[in-house]
Amino acid sequence: MKTSHLHFNTSIGVQKPESIRNKQQACPFCAREELTNLIEVDGPIILLKNKYPVLENAYQTVLIETDDCHGELSNYELPHLHRLLQFAIRNWLELDKTGKYESVILFKNHGPLSGGTIAHPHMQIIGLNNINYQDNIAEEVFQGITIEEKDEVRITLSTKPKVGFYEFNIDMDDSCYHETFGVNLQKVVDYILNNFPFKASSYNLFFYHYNRRIYVKIVPRFVTTPLYIGYEIPQVPDNLQWMADDIKSKYFTSGSS
Repeated sequence: MKTSHLHFNTSIGVQKPESIRNKQQACPFCAREELTNLIEVDGPIILLKNKYPVLENAYQTVLIETDDCHGELSNYELPHLHRLLQFAIRNWLELDKTGKYESVILFKNHGPLSGGTIAHPHMQIIGLNNINYQDNIAEEVFQGITIEEKDEVRITLSTKPKVGFYEFNIDMDDSCYHETFGVNLQKVVDYILNNFPFKASSYNLFFYHYNRRIYVKIVPRFVTTPLYIGYEIPQVPDNLQWMADDIKSKYFTSGSS
């Protein structure tokens, strides 16, 4: 039976370690010899069942991205970045193809305003028993000002963002992984953390399999606007073209890093 709400188990939630704000908290992902319920290991990359499955009617896994607790996606060496993204996307799509779940989501939290609790770089792959995330998606949320289109990979800045303000989108055909997809993703994250016009320390990555394409929506996180919290009204800033030109000049013009 389909539903629109996920149920959160608070008795499990209170047990979760919190290392983003509590720097004294030991990192559970660094104690690799103590990890259990491993699903797949590829060198420093580990996929395992979530020890704290707070969501009911869901199959929850954690994807540990690296053995470096202080690592960050914008700083990964390109071979590791591509290895990680191929590993994550493959496991996400394979779980979806089993047909066991109404839908399967892949996402990443980074920073104190991202909604995450563990600082160690990781993603999550979750099979939802009764919710199809695509019911809440319209193609227009991926459309916007084109920043670059190269090697069958497109990057845009949303003109009709899903939540509001700044949402970057990168998409590629779902038939194979394009390294340009990963390179562009890394550049956008670097822009958010290091060159954004507003100081940003948090972001989310949300992956979507939609109309035979793989999308990732990259969202810098701040305190969520009350207009969206109270009324689900997204806001569109008046400097989108400036921002598209700014990131393009810094990262996507000839000779840029």
